[in-house]
Amino acid sequence: MRDTRSRIKYYYNALVAILITTIAAGLLAGCANIGSPEGGPRDYTPPHVVKTSPAMGMTGYDGNKVEITFNEIVNIKDQQKKVVVSPAQRNPPLIKSLGKKISVELRDTMRPETTYVIDFSNSIEDNNEGNQLDGYAFTFSTGSEIDSLRISGIVLNANNLEPLQHVLVGLHSNLSDTAFTRLPLERITRTNDLGQFTIMGLKPGRYHVFALNDVDGDYRMARTEDIAFLDRIIEPSTSTFTSQDTTFTFDHRIDTVVTATHTEFLPNNILLTMFNENYQALYLKTTSRPSPSKLHIMFGAAVDTLPRLQVLQPHGIYGDDWYRLERTARADSLTYWLTDSTLIKADSIMVAAQYLKVDSTDHVVWYNDTIKFAYTKPAYLVRQEREQQKEHDENVKRLTQLRERMAQGKDVDSTEVADLEKALAPHTATAKMEIVKKGALEVYDSIKVKIDAPIRHIDMTRVSLEMKHDSLWEELPVADFVPADDYDILTFKLPMQLEPDSSYRLTVDKGAFTTIYGLENDSVSAEFRIKALEEYANLLVRVNVKSGAFIELLDNTEKPIRSQTVVDGVATFDNVPAESYYMRLTLDSNGNGRWDTGNYALHLQPEEVYYFPKVVKLRSNWDVEQLWNIYETALDLQKPEAIKKNKPEKKNNSLEKNDNKKKKNGNGEDEDEDEFNSRGFGNATYSGNKYRDYQNDRNRTR
Repeated sequence: MRDTRSRIKYYYNALVAILITTIAAGLLAGCANIGSPEGGPRDYTPPHVVKTSPAMGMTGYDGNKVEITFNEIVNIKDQQKKVVVSPAQRNPPLIKSLGKKISVELRDTMRPETTYVIDFSNSIEDNNEGNQLDGYAFTFSTGSEIDSLRISGIVLNANNLEPLQHVLVGLHSNLSDTAFTRLPLERITRTNDLGQFTIMGLKPGRYHVFALNDVDGDYRMARTEDIAFLDRIIEPSTSTFTSQDTTFTFDHRIDTVVTATHTEFLPNNILLTMFNENYQALYLKTTSRPSPSKLHIMFGAAVDTLPRLQVLQPHGIYGDDWYRLERTARADSLTYWLTDSTLIKADSIMVAAQYLKVDSTDHVVWYNDTIKFAYTKPAYLVRQEREQQKEHDENVKRLTQLRERMAQGKDVDSTEVADLEKALAPHTATAKMEIVKKGALEVYDSIKVKIDAPIRHIDMTRVSLEMKHDSLWEELPVADFVPADDYDILTFKLPMQLEPDSSYRLTVDKGAFTTIYGLENDSVSAEFRIKALEEYANLLVRVNVKSGAFIELLDNTEKPIRSQTVVDGVATFDNVPAESYYMRLTLDSNGNGRWDTGNYALHLQPEEVYYFPKVVKLRSNWDVEQLWNIYETALDLQKPEAIKKNKPEKKNNSLEKNDNKKKKNGNGEDEDEDEFNSRGFGNATYSGNKYRDYQNDRNRTR
């Protein structure tokens, strides 16, 4: 009996222990999971609309507020540059997101019989993952019908083909040339991350199309803003086409082929190339006297004719040589180096100036002015001179003490005495000279020196140029230094062709250069190594443009490295450093050797620019011939992704895995990666005034 009771008690205690352990484990597990629920698969789906007020496409709406409800909590990103209401609103709408709702309140007086479009672009995204709802636009009408026509296109930067993001695109039904400058754009939209745009809610009619970087927010052109305009009038229309959509079974066999009819809105291939007129009002911007020997004048724009100056004070007779002029190529910055000692010593100089400026009617006229140039020593120079004087006085005092000790027969540090005597010895002022580039030079470089003031005299007997043969230096005959260019009067070069695979040594002795202030240069010397021809490559480009163009070689920052004119369809680049380059061609309509911008008042488009769509890799001691049909690739697909700066945002809601393996082209070489999977725009190439019918069959570039 006792054993039975003991067994029962044993099993009871064991059962209680098991229950307690189980409950404790459950409690611990529950505590461990508080605030950390099991996560599911990542959400790649953008938010979708579940309800709107008013209904999408409603007609006869007499309110001014729109509410859009989504299936999840949403945010609006970059609404100021992405969200746009058409027709253009003078008072910015109030746009708010709260939970699953977005509200838009229009603060302008609602227009009768008008279709309104609120284009959100890709600004709407879900709260958790940032998945974007791309291309969402809400439409309603205050009239009895919705205007449903639309036009599409792309905006590129005219001189570098960058897609221009979030710039305004609009149109005018008023076909007057002055509408763009005097009236706000009627219907508007903004470009997306690829520079693409669609203007919706259009009535049938005839329109001019414009793009505008609207800095002042008035929806019309200012001469300082970036603009683009289409030379031709467009008429929105539609057309229908059919396509066959195929569905497949799980084993990849054709299941169903469905023929569908689609509506195409035209034109859908508008190309707008944006430029800035670089308008700068011509006026006297600043005058200054940066040093006793220099007067400086700055204009607000390039100057065709130099100003005429006459000294009024201090009184005296000054010839035409009272200054030496240093200027920029645009002549907007002028430095007058004074040559007359009376003027240099004067505290202030009064000058009668006659120069060109723009008057109130925007005409360039001669203007008479009186300019006072006063020199005030900068505070840092005053402090520097004070400190130098203090140091000088202390050195004099210390040297006097040491000499007194020496006179008394006491021991002194002779090195300290010598250093003090050297520091207190009179110093002869010299002109500062430097050798512009040392070390390795290209075969097309020049040996240059620069001095800190205009030159009065050069003594070439104090200049030597040597060339190394084996291990010995042999002196060469040397021609006189000449100015490096027409404007820089401080830099000089030796007029000679450098021999490849050679070494030179230039020595300019003290006194070789004497400035207009009587100062001589200190001695300078440097060695140079000229690269061998085997270190270069030669590039010959055959292009389908006979003449009237130039090609630039660009580095990976798009900086021009070399430029050559196209002659009979060929541009030749000799002795190019062996690197990877990109190529840009400009149709040089005026033959001045540089890209020129447009002008709206003159209906002048900017000069056309094309990019070779691949990198050009040059190897040492190679001759490369490259064929280039500038019309073969559509314009918006030409610029290589590697040097493109305006790239679209990376999207979070992509289920595709990026393949990081390099693709090979037909020559077995690596192609540039397009990490954004960018594609060309429109169903056909661009037509009209600029980019020729060679691009008509544009689908081949995809």
